[in-house]
Amino acid sequence: MAEIGRYNILRVAGKNSDGLSLSDGVDEILLPSAEVPPQTEVNDTISAFVFLNKAGQLLATTKQAFAEVGDFAFLTVVDAGEDGAFLDLGISKDVYVPVKEQRKPMRPGEKHVVYLYLDREHKRMLASSRLHKFIEEDNFDFEAGDEVELLISEKTDLGFNAIINNRHIGLLYRNELFTDIAIGDIRKGWVKGIRVEGKIDLSLRPQGFGHVLDTKDVIMRALKEAGGTISLGDKSTPEEIQARFQISKSAFKKAIGGLYKERLITLGDHEIKLLTDQRAD
Repeated sequence: MAEIGRYNILRVAGKNSDGLSLSDGVDEILLPSAEVPPQTEVNDTISAFVFLNKAGQLLATTKQAFAEVGDFAFLTVVDAGEDGAFLDLGISKDVYVPVKEQRKPMRPGEKHVVYLYLDREHKRMLASSRLHKFIEEDNFDFEAGDEVELLISEKTDLGFNAIINNRHIGLLYRNELFTDIAIGDIRKGWVKGIRVEGKIDLSLRPQGFGHVLDTKDVIMRALKEAGGTISLGDKSTPEEIQARFQISKSAFKKAIGGLYKERLITLGDHEIKLLTDQRAD
């Protein structure tokens, strides 16, 4: 049986004036003529997104939906009323958000991070901005240091919450952010740690020694591009370092300390310089 709100592999059971009749082995699903791929024949298979129209008829589309049932996504409100709002899904079917599933009232033109789910009683797609109802709080398939995909979902007093790998939620601390981020951004991130109570701390930068190596390379390139001297050093302020390299002062000091030990640079309170033989590289 076809999964509503998801892409399904369906067999072309027949053709008619309205389009293709697709089969999941149980139901017949209409794919409108305008969306039929060229040279499609009976008994071919097609990947199509399945949904119910207002009349309760199963329809399919080959257009690319912004999200499927089971996904968190950042979607635009296209209409809103007393009972709920409709979000653009990128296909002919908008997804409905009942008022009770809105964390705050939705208005046309706004964008919200929502979770898409299936109302099994009525077999229709719905969305909710009450994200914590759909977050998994255990069964983590990652550990500290692992790279993950993040969807920035909410601004908090401490920083930003982010959906991790479309399943969990974690926190990016404001004082550890050295670049601008916004709700709806999809970013590469790293797991800093998982606390005893299951809370997950995140970073937009790799953790550990590998990050120091990366930062050292960035500083070396910057020195060579600047002619061998940069007006930042051990006594420079965190704000000055952040403005130039988008890293913390701690990360900067670790990196320049490593470069100094490797005899690649000289250090001053407010200046670092390439050694003469490095400038010629």
